[in-house]
Amino acid sequence: MFQFFKKKKEVIYAPCSGQVIPITEVKDPVFSQKLLGDGFAIIPNNKKITAPFTGQVVSIFPTKHAISLKTESGINYLIHIGIDTVRLNGEPFSIFVKENDKVKNGDLIAEVDFEQIVKAKKDPSVIIVFTEENQISNLNVNNELIENNQSCGEIYS
Repeated sequence: MFQFFKKKKEVIYAPCSGQVIPITEVKDPVFSQKLLGDGFAIIPNNKKITAPFTGQVVSIFPTKHAISLKTESGINYLIHIGIDTVRLNGEPFSIFVKENDKVKNGDLIAEVDFEQIVKAKKDPSVIIVFTEENQISNLNVNNELIENNQSCGEIYS
């Protein structure tokens, strides 16, 4: 007898406005080669970063450039703001959540001075990475210009 398990689908809401690109186009091999996991990136055109899923804040890096979260269904993901922005020591980032906070998709979690990141000659891409390889079976993302909190794809677990 065969048992079939229905894949669970979760909609991804854009954490910022801008151009969605495949993770393979991110200008950092750690991300583009999916060493941290599969995902996607957005080249931002405004300063607001919102939660792309309902869930919980797991950790915030001391330099404020990365926030680790978990969806309600337990899928771990990372929002990494910019490339090599760890060297900016938190300067362009204002974080509005703390560890263990519950968030709903669309909740404001950060604001970023992307002009400061560009002036520092850093890439401002906002990268979303699903860090646990075995948690998702498929990722579908629309590579298009998107507005903050608009549906931009889905993951299947």
